[in-house]
Amino acid sequence: MYDLTEYLHRIDDVIARGPYQDTWESLSSYHVPQWYRKAKFGIFIHWGIYSVPAFGNEWYSRNMYIQGSPEYEHHIKTYGRHMDFGYKDFLPLFRAEHFQADRWAELFRQAGAKYVVPVAEHHDGFQMYRSEISHWNAWEMGPRRDVLGELKESCERAGMTLGASTHRLEHWFFMGHGKEFDSDIREPMQRGDFYWPAMPEPDHQALFEDPEPTEEYLQDWLVRTCEIIDRYQPRLLYFDWWIQRGVCKPYLRKIAAYYYNRAAEWGAEVAVTYKHDAFQFGTAVPDVERGQFADVKPFFWQTDTAIALNSWCYTENNQFKPAKDILCDLVDIVSKNGCLLLNVGPKADGTISAEDEKVLLEIGQWLKVNGEAIYESDIWRKYGEGPTQIVEGQFSDGIKKHFTSKDFRFTTAKGYLYATALRCSEDGNYCVTSLGEQDASRQANFHGIIRDVRVLETGEVCPWSRDKDGLHIKCSQQSEYPIVFKIDVD
Repeated sequence: MYDLTEYLHRIDDVIARGPYQDTWESLSSYHVPQWYRKAKFGIFIHWGIYSVPAFGNEWYSRNMYIQGSPEYEHHIKTYGRHMDFGYKDFLPLFRAEHFQADRWAELFRQAGAKYVVPVAEHHDGFQMYRSEISHWNAWEMGPRRDVLGELKESCERAGMTLGASTHRLEHWFFMGHGKEFDSDIREPMQRGDFYWPAMPEPDHQALFEDPEPTEEYLQDWLVRTCEIIDRYQPRLLYFDWWIQRGVCKPYLRKIAAYYYNRAAEWGAEVAVTYKHDAFQFGTAVPDVERGQFADVKPFFWQTDTAIALNSWCYTENNQFKPAKDILCDLVDIVSKNGCLLLNVGPKADGTISAEDEKVLLEIGQWLKVNGEAIYESDIWRKYGEGPTQIVEGQFSDGIKKHFTSKDFRFTTAKGYLYATALRCSEDGNYCVTSLGEQDASRQANFHGIIRDVRVLETGEVCPWSRDKDGLHIKCSQQSEYPIVFKIDVD
């Protein structure tokens, strides 16, 4: 069992040297990196042991031990009793024999991604990287490869920034249901064991509830996180939910101070993303899971969602979103001062499904000709206009949005205004009401001069006129994807 003492002292020493201390007051001087604000689009990767059964979703390791669940019944039918074949027994089947980090990186580059965030450790407790903290990692078991390290090298060679995601904290309870019947999850357990500690599942809405994670468990989580920081120097550190609990706050402050101080030593800009107000506002970047905001925000934020509606990992029954829907979400999010982290779930053998690849390449083709309105763009005086309302909040991405040719989103870059129609007009006529001629006393409206309107993708010069109703544009371009108008304003 790994002795945490030396690493804990190292963490304290780095924090003591500064410039950041482990207080909200000190961390509030943090600023979001420019590379992150400019990137706008990244790729998330959920890949692990749970990709072997490819059933249900990435929570298979928890759900297979819940008696009566579809995963429980599937497991017995397919693999046998839990005592004879538990979650750990999937490891020899997780061979990743076709995994090629360079191939993944090239696909993500073609998709137009600027940063890539692999899940370094999911709730199941298996580390997808080389580790000194636990032997249950991909370097020593399963693929026997440093997956995170290989992706770092490949993605950076391809010009993308590497981040890392840790979902370790939830492992506190994730395997706990296996103790409720005769399975391979049983006492005695100690730190370093794969299933440890397998505690009873708490009320996930409660911020304080016994049994809280112990000091030993929280120290282990802290050291595991700092090991990722030190070994891989990720430029973005993503945390999943549950870290908002009161007992976690001192450790979150330590992680942030340690990470920001290490980044200062590297001469790099880094970011932490979080959910549910786990961090004090202004000390990290808020994230909305499978959802977005209904209006523009004065702060930078991120949406994380998946190509598949039903799962973050690959399953044999994934329901894939069309690329055009994802592009509409991307445009909407960027117009509101956000960025999109889009998840792909590779198969256990290390290949990416044809369905995922098709979506990624369609997104990349659109961004190749329209990225000028997305990358390095800024918000305009309003995010957009149109009749279609966005349902705000997490887990709303399953609600189908029926955009019309009257739904526009605005961004600015390099002296131009970009108005993106989220749906193509059948007759080629568009009216941007926000750009109509208005009384100059009405300060909320646009009073500038329009010199020229073009279709960004083709360069087509569009006939246009303005009146009190709006900017009227005539365009011959037809497409199933959003159409971007590049407007020269003065």
